[in-house]
Amino acid sequence: MIQVENLTKTFRVHQKAPGLVGSMKSLFSRQWEDKHALTGVTFGVQEGEILGLVGANGAGKTTLVKILAGIVHPTSGNVRIDDFVPWERKNAFRQRISLIMGQKAQLWWDLPAADCFLLLKEIYQIEDREYRSYLEHLSEALDVKGQLNVQIRRLSLGERMKMELIASLLHKPKVVFLDEPTIGLDLTAQKAIRQFILDYQRDYKPAMILTSHYMEDIEKLCKRIVIIREGEFVFDGQLTEVMSHYAQHKILAVTPESPDHLRASQPTMNHSEYVEEIDGVFRFKAERRQVASAVAEILGRYPAKDISIEEEDIGHIIEALMRRERVRV
Repeated sequence: MIQVENLTKTFRVHQKAPGLVGSMKSLFSRQWEDKHALTGVTFGVQEGEILGLVGANGAGKTTLVKILAGIVHPTSGNVRIDDFVPWERKNAFRQRISLIMGQKAQLWWDLPAADCFLLLKEIYQIEDREYRSYLEHLSEALDVKGQLNVQIRRLSLGERMKMELIASLLHKPKVVFLDEPTIGLDLTAQKAIRQFILDYQRDYKPAMILTSHYMEDIEKLCKRIVIIREGEFVFDGQLTEVMSHYAQHKILAVTPESPDHLRASQPTMNHSEYVEEIDGVFRFKAERRQVASAVAEILGRYPAKDISIEEEDIGHIIEALMRRERVRV
């Protein structure tokens, strides 16, 4: 459904010397520098797949999404989405896609959501019966039916994001781009939106590309991820591969019978490393091959009410992978 081959995007950036003299010189002789936002990007996304796009700020995620949505022209390379070239911006292509940006609103703040949706209904030429039925379905799924006639500016951030989702999905797009859809939202709103995205993907099978700095979004929504670094893909594979190939440690969470004794001893272990204490639970980090020895050593020194073995935080693993030039599985 989405096929990208050797995609490159280069921006020309004006370089100005500092100070007033630099400003005056730039009026007559400008210096330019090429900034490579994307270099040789190749990948594909199938129908019903949610691809997670992960990278630091400035890595090229939003530039890539804007090219795929037809907003930005690439410098070179090929992109096909349902046999359309995005930057040709044909009406049939625009009917098939949707771009949802958590940091950029598309609804009119002075209008109620219901009026905004009516305008979009006319733009996308949606039949009356289908529009009413689908709007009711989406508003119930997102629990905002009672806010449809409230002015957009009077809604909470979470409610506004839900309305943005409805607006972007009214025309039932086959391809959905989600750029930071949960940014700035509280935990309850994040959870509700993640569940809605999962339900929507299950019911309608669009191809989706998700960018997010919240690792819980990536973990809950994506089976496959791409890590992008300075405009290049350094990893493309299943999320489970990240854990199986690159997680080097396990976390041992211990609830001791005598927390004060463990605190006072400032534990130094042979097979694990003390990390932190949170609410009476002490966490130790052990290499995966030494977990059994670490557990035996901890329990031998500190009788415990409970001990659990947890996976290393995936966010830390991905952060480490982002610093690598190239990652192989």
